[in-house]
Amino acid sequence: MPNLRTLGGLPVAGGSVADGMLFRSATLGAVSEHDGAALVDLGIRRVVDFRTAGERRSAPDRLPAGVTGVDLDVLGDHARDLSASLAHLGMPGAEGRDITEEQLVAIRQQMTELLGDGRGVQILQDSNRLIVSSDSAIAAFRGFYEGLTAPDGYDPTLFHCTTGKDRTGWAAASFLLLVGADEETVMADYLQTNVDILPMIEPMLERAERNGVDSSLIRPVLTVHESMLQAALDEMRERFGSIEGYFTTGLGLSDAQLARLHDRFVTTG
Repeated sequence: MPNLRTLGGLPVAGGSVADGMLFRSATLGAVSEHDGAALVDLGIRRVVDFRTAGERRSAPDRLPAGVTGVDLDVLGDHARDLSASLAHLGMPGAEGRDITEEQLVAIRQQMTELLGDGRGVQILQDSNRLIVSSDSAIAAFRGFYEGLTAPDGYDPTLFHCTTGKDRTGWAAASFLLLVGADEETVMADYLQTNVDILPMIEPMLERAERNGVDSSLIRPVLTVHESMLQAALDEMRERFGSIEGYFTTGLGLSDAQLARLHDRFVTTG
């Protein structure tokens, strides 16, 4: 379960995020029976999957009994976006594919043309803007926060995408900002992915090198950079004015729902 961590304990104004309530990770496509038991032991009873239908087909979540899965496709309007295409780079749980030498030559050329000279980071900056304001993203995150603020009870939830960094990164950042975390705390959690994701991406980089693909082209799009989250924050402010505007004007949540979110997830003192 790569890039898995809790948001519990992170500091917010007047307290901290409650323990045992909200978790984030990358794909759950390679979860073993032992891993599933660990998820249950953490108290997780609900998993929100932000991936596209194609990503889910490539590496479907393996959830233990007693854990409910919810699909909320953030990039459904942009299923060919780079953030939605990482499943094809050899993610855990993804289906194996035989690649011919001719196909490898084409992949090498495409990687260079697409990601060379810093273009990969720029593509993901643009992608992070889509994650904030595209129609499918608005619908998905509205559903996510409606689940977190349901008045009739709450099941401890884990949310994820493929690498757990872009769509998952915005879900964590927007949540933390709304409940009162400062941007330094939010950025630190965001950049922690670069440490937690290493066991997942190192085999992918080695595989790329074996296939003659320069891993330095791929590494920037498998990790996170401050500029990527900053692009999402800029989009949020340009479109909605503030984090509160994002939740009310953008996602259409009520003041009562925002109050419930704070009351449910923040431990004061």
